[in-house]
Amino acid sequence: MRGQHGAPPLDACPVLVLNADYQPLSYCPLSVWDWQEAIKAVVLDRVDVLSWYDRVVRSPGTEMRLPSVVALREYVPQDRRPPFTRFNVFLRDLFTCQYCGSRRPTHELTFDHLVPRSRGGRTCWTNIVTACSTCNLHKGNRLPEECGMHPRQPPHVPTLHELRQKGRHFPPNYLHESWRDFLYWDTELEP
Repeated sequence: MRGQHGAPPLDACPVLVLNADYQPLSYCPLSVWDWQEAIKAVVLDRVDVLSWYDRVVRSPGTEMRLPSVVALREYVPQDRRPPFTRFNVFLRDLFTCQYCGSRRPTHELTFDHLVPRSRGGRTCWTNIVTACSTCNLHKGNRLPEECGMHPRQPPHVPTLHELRQKGRHFPPNYLHESWRDFLYWDTELEP
């Protein structure tokens, strides 16, 4: 399918994907599809289109407005326990070093084992905290008690709900205006 001349490139038209309960499948990263996935889902009748771009795509026999928000027809159950990933640890800790309290971009963060691996510490939710490189190097392979560096918040296994709530505070760089009705970041609602 081809787009119109002068219109924004199709790659600049991501589609927000909502579960059947009209909640995003994920907030961080935000659940989006590219335009081809969205068109395929519409044609296969797997989604309801809730909002459209001012853009039409055409094939030899079809013309279709490009969706900007879709909702799955069948509910996809969400995992009860989020996967243990570097990004989810950073999100749990709000992208903040748990030692000095500085908020950093992900490329300036690492994670620290409270009980170092060299001393039998495991790589798991309850032994890992977000740290900046400076604090991580300063702590080295010592225990918190040995160096006087205690995390601001004790590490814990977050719930999926907790990570979703925290993810809402970190909106992506791109938010199409049609998405705002389905995402509840700090936007003022009209009375």
